[in-house]
Amino acid sequence: MLEKKDLYSMLPSELEEYFVSLGEPKFRAKQVFPRLAAGCRIDGLTNLSKTLRERLKAETLDTLPTVEEKLVSKIDGTVKYLFRLFDGSCIESVLMKYKHGNTLCISSQVGCYMGCKFCASTIGGKLRDLYPSELLGQVIVAGADSGERVSNIVMMGIGEPLDNFDNVVKFLRLVNHPDGLNIGYRHISLSTCGIVTGIYKLAEVDLPITLSISLHAATDEKRSAIMPINNKWKISELLSACVDYYKTTGRRISFEYTLISGKNDTAADAEELATLLNTAFRGTGAPIHVNLIRVNEVKETGFKRGSAETVNAFADLLEKRGICATVRRRLGSDVNAACGQLRRSRMNKEESSS
Repeated sequence: MLEKKDLYSMLPSELEEYFVSLGEPKFRAKQVFPRLAAGCRIDGLTNLSKTLRERLKAETLDTLPTVEEKLVSKIDGTVKYLFRLFDGSCIESVLMKYKHGNTLCISSQVGCYMGCKFCASTIGGKLRDLYPSELLGQVIVAGADSGERVSNIVMMGIGEPLDNFDNVVKFLRLVNHPDGLNIGYRHISLSTCGIVTGIYKLAEVDLPITLSISLHAATDEKRSAIMPINNKWKISELLSACVDYYKTTGRRISFEYTLISGKNDTAADAEELATLLNTAFRGTGAPIHVNLIRVNEVKETGFKRGSAETVNAFADLLEKRGICATVRRRLGSDVNAACGQLRRSRMNKEESSS
């Protein structure tokens, strides 16, 4: 818990209560909220008196991240940020530029303890959850630094969003607020490794975001070998939660499938995946989409990337079985844009110098 107040994590109604507790009128919230969402720090709130600004500086914590390192791809302009948080921890965000707008991939935790074998983010485990302000801060700071409006958000960076449920939902409400950044829910995707209870809770909250499921295997044996979460909730339980989510929200679910050479990328794997998804969603009318990803080769995992031909053949087999499949473009390959790699490199440097 934070000892000081966190203004950037407050919705307007909460800001009203806070200012009233200071003996100030409620309208201070309307003066402050849009400027906080624009990245203004306390000293910059010149629409408040100097006395009030000094009190806010004494009672609140500046949780906006700062840019520790920035890598810009010479290939496609992708920007990878290493952000330093107020407690010294580091996280990553990636700004990707498309014709339809700018997408920011953000982190939800400092590290991750889900233990997916192919992911650099989980090496070293989880240190802590991010506060709503730190989630929002990635969007604010990346937008300010790049000079570009962030129009789409994918929660696919370091950490498991549904393991930080309350803070993530608070962030979603903050980033969507019309007096703030006003990013539409339908422009936000949340990726989970499969926390089944969290999927049911998210359906109850009923925010019209896109849910992405990191599936990566079509059988329990193969999925458990690379994703420890499958030892708690089997694929059948996960897909039941997905069907419920679709029936409750009407929102399409996408499935992420990382292709690992010799592990899950054969024609038989594609057939099993098609059968699994077609059976699970039969009769629901739900559109099924699989996003195929070539594994990022991380030294610590030893996993290898298959050929482009293997990936395309996998996609073709899914399409023939009636499943929409796309191969994710690999952006920022010259700056290690996959989540966790830059943070891991920085941690290794700091450990070796200490």
